[in-house]
Amino acid sequence: MLGLDHRLFMWVVDKCTLILTEGDSAKALAKLERLQEEELVEKPFQRKQMKIRFPEHGRSGRSVVTINNLEFGFGDKVLFNKANLTIERGEKLAIIGPNGCGKSTLPKLIMDLEKPRGGEVLLGEHNVLPNYFEQNQVEALHLNKTVLETVVEAAEDWRSDDIKGLLGRCNFKADMLDRKVSLLSGGEKARLAFCKFMLKPSSLLVLDEPTNHLDIPSKEMLEIVNRVVEVKDCNLQDYAGDYNYYLEKNLDARMRELEREAELEEKAPKIKAKSKMSKAEKEALKKQKRQAFQQAKQKSKGTNNSKRWN
Repeated sequence: MLGLDHRLFMWVVDKCTLILTEGDSAKALAKLERLQEEELVEKPFQRKQMKIRFPEHGRSGRSVVTINNLEFGFGDKVLFNKANLTIERGEKLAIIGPNGCGKSTLPKLIMDLEKPRGGEVLLGEHNVLPNYFEQNQVEALHLNKTVLETVVEAAEDWRSDDIKGLLGRCNFKADMLDRKVSLLSGGEKARLAFCKFMLKPSSLLVLDEPTNHLDIPSKEMLEIVNRVVEVKDCNLQDYAGDYNYYLEKNLDARMRELEREAELEEKAPKIKAKSKMSKAEKEALKKQKRQAFQQAKQKSKGTNNSKRWN
């Protein structure tokens, strides 16, 4: 749904409970189930609920991450040049930008897996416990171990019932616990890797491309954040608001968003959609969106011109 290729998310956690879910209310679901039993409607695809809880960790200090005049690159390629950023307790950031700009390098610098050429990257001094879910986390799983063995090995001082409860919250049923990792699907392996990630007490969560790992729609993840940082021109452009605020302030990003949505709508008729809209209605909707974008663009241009002459 986004023109940007990859996204990195960082949660500075105050209360370590995140619930990622998609679905209707209990009453609506009960009504739908009755209709399905009477074969009046087809059963749609429904994303299962995944409840995410992290162990108790205590409250961190206000300052969590401080980046001062960061300089970093690989060979002649410069990724960051005098970049600055501060992250405080309770913030939920989305780091966005095109491929190769340094989004996946930034968490490695925060986790001290890479060293800056200049400047500094500092973690807060009071109870900042970082937890990093990197891109290749799934590849680190041992294929010959079972689902249960994988989590038990990583758990410290966890009771058996608690481990099974964690696996259950990640949608692993009892009959899957003795299944070898090699027999799991890609999505199941990703959820198993995330189970291991959830075992560690944390106050700073850093997730590299979580939409790929957990099959959660990008737009749904972006609705969670309250701050957007764009990696651009070897620096960090800070937007002190949610993703909609970022789009309001960035015409290029709005254009990419609308182009991607139009592209998805063109592909939608190939898949059985929930909506009964005709092709003509969908084309009209796309036209309305494009007109709305052009109007917003002209309004923004007019505002900038008026400021220039005032």
